[in-house]
Amino acid sequence: MDTDPATRPADTDADADATLRRVRRWLWFFLVGLVLSGLTAFPLETETRWLADFAAGPAAPVSDHFPAAMAWLERVRDGVAETNDRFPFLAYGTDWLAFAHLVIAAAFWGPLKDPVRNIWVIRWAVLACGAVIPLALVCGPLRGIPVAWRFIDMSFGIFGVIPLLIVLRALRPLERSFSAPAAAN
Repeated sequence: MDTDPATRPADTDADADATLRRVRRWLWFFLVGLVLSGLTAFPLETETRWLADFAAGPAAPVSDHFPAAMAWLERVRDGVAETNDRFPFLAYGTDWLAFAHLVIAAAFWGPLKDPVRNIWVIRWAVLACGAVIPLALVCGPLRGIPVAWRFIDMSFGIFGVIPLLIVLRALRPLERSFSAPAAAN
């Protein structure tokens, strides 16, 4: 599948170029989300402290309206802080989580460069987003994660798959047009 503009019919060049620009914008959106998600896995203690302080503060009095959510945020904050104090090596696991997000983001360099040729990366990412749901449903209860938080975790897969499905749909005609000359040979 060659996405080189020189091998495309002239009448489809403008449409294909516009589609590729739109696809790349969605891929950048997904990639930035992956990078931010990865980078935020490093400073968990600071982030959980900030989140619990913000939720308890006057700007967002979560404790007034959602006491169970506030209790969970405080438990997570205290658990991360205590674990980091007593067993800092366990945070190495979240360092690897962050690293994995960054490596997955790096894998999108191929689709950014040539989305049609590297469509398999996008399809793989759709499967990975789908796998978030059974992971949260199976492992969440085993780890004592509240149901509401499991839905938040599952939302990453659901919202992550949306730009990828938009990209796959946009690439479908390009994939067909670029594979047609190869099939004729």
